[in-house]
Amino acid sequence: MTLKNFTYYNNGKKKTIKVKFCISLLSKFIGLMFKKNSPPLLFVFSKEKKRLSIHSFFCSPFTAIWLDKDKKVTKIKQVKSWIPKISGRGQYLLEIPTETTQK
Repeated sequence: MTLKNFTYYNNGKKKTIKVKFCISLLSKFIGLMFKKNSPPLLFVFSKEKKRLSIHSFFCSPFTAIWLDKDKKVTKIKQVKSWIPKISGRGQYLLEIPTETTQK
């Protein structure tokens, strides 16, 4: 698995993180489901969406970060397991497993 650097901006501060890109429909559908040890995942969408919804069924807790087309943070949410719907605005979505954020 190849991880790539991804740079985004939170409150004007530049942040870089190593991520696995999720571009295909299947990789977006699966996300962090059923994964115990996963790198941060970056979901890439063709255009910015006003309502980009996810769930956390079959997932360990993680941090979700929605980013606009300019890769600026629009929302950050600590997500617990088994939440049916979490929404934010963006063209990109980072899912960062809790064990990664604690390192």
